[in-house]
Amino acid sequence: MLERLPSSWNLARLRLVVQLFTFFLTVWGSTVLGYYAADKISTALPALSCAYDQQNGGYCVLIPLQHQMHHRIGEALVKAQQISQQVLLPTLISLGSFALFFFVLGKAFCAWVCPLGTVQEWLNRLGRRLSLQQNAIAPRATARVRPWKWLILLSLVFAVPLAAGMGVAPHSLGNPYCDVCPSRVVTTLLSGNVDEFAVNESSWLKFALGAVANTLFGFVVIAALALRQPFCRICPMLAMNAMLRHASLTRLVKRQSDKCEKCGICHKACPMDIHEIHTEHGRKAFHEDCTLCGRCVEYCPDDGVISIRFGPWAVFQSSRNYYKQRVKNESPNGDPKPIRFVRKKDVADLA
Repeated sequence: MLERLPSSWNLARLRLVVQLFTFFLTVWGSTVLGYYAADKISTALPALSCAYDQQNGGYCVLIPLQHQMHHRIGEALVKAQQISQQVLLPTLISLGSFALFFFVLGKAFCAWVCPLGTVQEWLNRLGRRLSLQQNAIAPRATARVRPWKWLILLSLVFAVPLAAGMGVAPHSLGNPYCDVCPSRVVTTLLSGNVDEFAVNESSWLKFALGAVANTLFGFVVIAALALRQPFCRICPMLAMNAMLRHASLTRLVKRQSDKCEKCGICHKACPMDIHEIHTEHGRKAFHEDCTLCGRCVEYCPDDGVISIRFGPWAVFQSSRNYYKQRVKNESPNGDPKPIRFVRKKDVADLA
């Protein structure tokens, strides 16, 4: 292209013309275009056109870049550091502790550690001893109940507290699940503290949350007498545990067996009415609602079909002999066998 220029022109002269034009533009450009013309023409020229010259027609990219580093990125990094120290780090510690505990025992925390789960189990045993009519949830009804634990987790544990922190929701909704959790009422009453059972009347919102908590408390106490683990089915902690159940060392394992098609005792034994333990095997048998109570393993009449494993080791597995001993004291659905009182004379005769 340059070769087609007239012979009287050369590259140096062309560059000089450009230099003169841009020199005028970058030094006195605003005298033509107006005061602070740099903002009108450009704020990011790739040349050292000084921003302190208020009559130029554009200034170099270094000045806005410095301003962005100072007023935007630098301050944002400080805020990000504060967020990391005050928000992300505590959250990661909480979730990390949860993940570490869960990695070891997994969903066994629900059936072996949770105090509310234990209270519900005891109440159901009491109801059976009192010969109260017991109920089980059919598979179709179970499918309708299962999403509630996820809904409660997402709304009351995550969404509403986050909205309260952002100022969108009232500050009193900072921990809405704890305000309605029946475990708060149950465990404090068991420790002799009745304060949590009393309804807070300081505001209509606190009153409403307290009323919901007492209603759930009454539901747990009454329903548990006639239904196994009623609140566990909608518990957000069950949902939390369900997300990581396959990552834990402790898990439920079921191998395929032809005898399972005509059996179904494991389903009857499950306090969470998980029908998949009967119809599925492998990973699908370890359902999200499983609490690793081990009853399906106890009441499986075939050797080694269902087992609780810790890593590669079988901690407990189904056994025909164990099943025979277990059903002598309690049926698979939880009904205790009648207590027999033996007279001393009969004991002497047996001796």
